[in-house]
Amino acid sequence: MTTIIRTNSDNEDFISLVKLLDEDLRIRDGEEHSFFAQYNTIDTIQHVVVVYQDNLAIGCGALKAYEDDIVEIKRMFVLPNLRGNGIASQILSELENWASELSFRLCILETGIKQPEAIRLYQKNDYQLIPNYGQYRNVKSSVCFEKKIKANTRMS
Repeated sequence: MTTIIRTNSDNEDFISLVKLLDEDLRIRDGEEHSFFAQYNTIDTIQHVVVVYQDNLAIGCGALKAYEDDIVEIKRMFVLPNLRGNGIASQILSELENWASELSFRLCILETGIKQPEAIRLYQKNDYQLIPNYGQYRNVKSSVCFEKKIKANTRMS
């Protein structure tokens, strides 16, 4: 049974999973890793999702405000031995729901051409390919996506 919690970047399980993610990306990105790493710090991320299976942290993802009504999906990761079981889609769905509750209307993200499974995940979850944005604009190894979501303001 899996459980999803909402937390922030101080969560120890999130920090541990991100370390595993960075190890994987260091290998995949090679010489480009330090360029990407500067945009993937987690110290100020306030919206983090961690998935647990039998009290073991198995996956994570995060939201980072990009513009007033645009949020960026960051730090998506699932333990390698558990990939292919829909966990990443669960994380993405929870992040989209949270983004909607926070009144964002659009989710954007960047992944790399050396991460074909991530590209398939986003395509499967109705993300559309867009021109590279921001710091990724002229980066040939980056692939950027977006998905429109319905902003859902919560009543207090």
